[in-house]
Amino acid sequence: MRYGEEMDREIEYHRYTVPQILALQAARIGTKGIALREKAYGIWKTYNWKDYLDYVRKAGLGLISLGMRRGEYLGIITDNNPEWLFSEIGGQAVGAVTLNLFTSAVADELAHTLNRIRASFVIAQDQEQVDKLLEVKNKLPSVKQVIYIDQTGMRSYQNDPWLVSFRDLLGRGDEMDGAQPGLFDRELSRGRPDDIAVMIMTSGTTGMAKLAMLSHRNITAMAEKWRAVLPQEMAADWISLSPPAWIVDQMWGAGVSLVSGSTMNFPEMTETITEDFRDIGPAVIITSSRFWEDLASTIRVKMSDAGIIKRKLFSICEKIGERWVDLESTGKPIPLSLRVLRRWASVVMFKPLLDRVGCSRIATAFTGGHPISPEVIRFFRSFGLNLKQCYGLTEAGGIFQVQPDHEVKAETVGKPLPGTEVKISDDQEVLVSSPSNFMGYYQDYQATDGAFSNGWLRTGDAGYLDDDGHLVIIGRKEEIIRNKEGHAFSPDFIETRLKFSPYIKEAVTFGEGRPYITALVNIDMGNVGNWAEDRMIPYTTYTDLSQQRQVEDLVMTEVDSVNERLPDYMKIRKMILLYKLLDADDEELTRTGKVRRRFVYSLYLKLIEAMYSGMSDVSVTSKVRYRDGQTNTLETTVRVLELREGREAVPERAGK
Repeated sequence: MRYGEEMDREIEYHRYTVPQILALQAARIGTKGIALREKAYGIWKTYNWKDYLDYVRKAGLGLISLGMRRGEYLGIITDNNPEWLFSEIGGQAVGAVTLNLFTSAVADELAHTLNRIRASFVIAQDQEQVDKLLEVKNKLPSVKQVIYIDQTGMRSYQNDPWLVSFRDLLGRGDEMDGAQPGLFDRELSRGRPDDIAVMIMTSGTTGMAKLAMLSHRNITAMAEKWRAVLPQEMAADWISLSPPAWIVDQMWGAGVSLVSGSTMNFPEMTETITEDFRDIGPAVIITSSRFWEDLASTIRVKMSDAGIIKRKLFSICEKIGERWVDLESTGKPIPLSLRVLRRWASVVMFKPLLDRVGCSRIATAFTGGHPISPEVIRFFRSFGLNLKQCYGLTEAGGIFQVQPDHEVKAETVGKPLPGTEVKISDDQEVLVSSPSNFMGYYQDYQATDGAFSNGWLRTGDAGYLDDDGHLVIIGRKEEIIRNKEGHAFSPDFIETRLKFSPYIKEAVTFGEGRPYITALVNIDMGNVGNWAEDRMIPYTTYTDLSQQRQVEDLVMTEVDSVNERLPDYMKIRKMILLYKLLDADDEELTRTGKVRRRFVYSLYLKLIEAMYSGMSDVSVTSKVRYRDGQTNTLETTVRVLELREGREAVPERAGK
């Protein structure tokens, strides 16, 4: 196959695999454009498209030299960096199926997942990940070798034949390319668009994560949809923020950036993201709802700590922005006076604020992965940031539903991308038809069969289409709650509004078959800690801070303000401030940060029952597991807090 032949005409990307598309772009763009950009030690390093293909060639041939065979599985445990793409696309080029795992996973999780696919080789980021794998080496009989990227601290490991450095892998690939110059191209040409390219772990909110299989065609189909709706200049630079194990960066890094010939940018670290935003000036980003929730909390807390003049100015400008957003979202005309005020507010407040958080040059920002409070959308849009909610899932190949410009409704997820059909079933489930829908779950034929209904992908979410054709997501079908009176609602509807508070990190609501709604709440340690220090409230640990009377009053005030905007049957009547943060290591959250609601319910059933049985406090003895695997026993007493709305509404010992 001569990939340069496609240079002068429109490329039909669906005819090719992901590595073949890279070869096409290397022939078309070559050294004229930047494919990858990585920041290290404050300096941006670039790779052009020819460099990109060269590294992929070396990685793929290096894997062959170690014994990788077509159809085998490659596990990848990396941060966001070019080596992730070199490994993934290099493996796919020689016929491997890749699976990215979360770097935050503990050793036993890694072993379990790698054994499910019988991985032959593993690419590991650094010493931390290598140590996890060495800890469970006797549980990984199929893994022939582990290739580590970062050599820091690895000197004492060099005599272990099970371990190979990424530098050595590339060297081996270079030697093989010299010895067998046509081997890579022959392997590359053997790939077919319908071959499985990558497997991605589902969220696992209701149990063990399934492995969704995506073909090359699934990936390119989604990429072509985004290429059709985003102008080239908007897709020119993408900052990789989501873990490679999540569908969003897979969708963009292995799909959109290759198909559009745009640049993937890798920040140096989480702490430098704001500065890196300023350096790159991306026009479009997609990131999780938690990113925007945390950023909104940070802004609100900093403004509350500012001087009185700045606080007043911020409040005035925010009201101007909110008035603008309310009129715009309903399609009403905006009066000249408001236009003038908005321009003034933009100069004195909005533009400097967005520049401060690195978002001044973003033309469109999307949020997805988990429902987000409409208040967060409204908050950022009032500043002039074009933040829009979108919707997708791993099984659909990524994000397929977005809000069109000038049709943004904070409570909806917009309209489908080109080539995607969405309809609502008789029982309100959202169904999707698209060429990017996945191939099925790995070794789970029953679940695969259940995922489709007459060819339509069942999302598992309940929703409806409004009068303008916008999709409104109510929540997960299986998580819809009906209280004792029969009122139905989604816990997400309440929880996302609670998390708009800068002092609430996480909230889980309950009420199935109960007379009223209750909640377990995690405080935001950073923001509440600063609040406590400003008021000279002493504390030591998270447990100590969360049980302070003043902190309880603070959070109760925040929840009361949310209750005021909820219908009566959805108001939270009682709550408990949890003595520990919900944690993925304790299986309370998924690795993408979603609450595993059933697990949390069973784990904290004693606390939940206390809120329905008239108790005022509960003694707790709990085991806490730390990242190093050690456990500790925590003993404390938590109080059942009755909200203002609950003092009149909750009957005595209502759960009895």
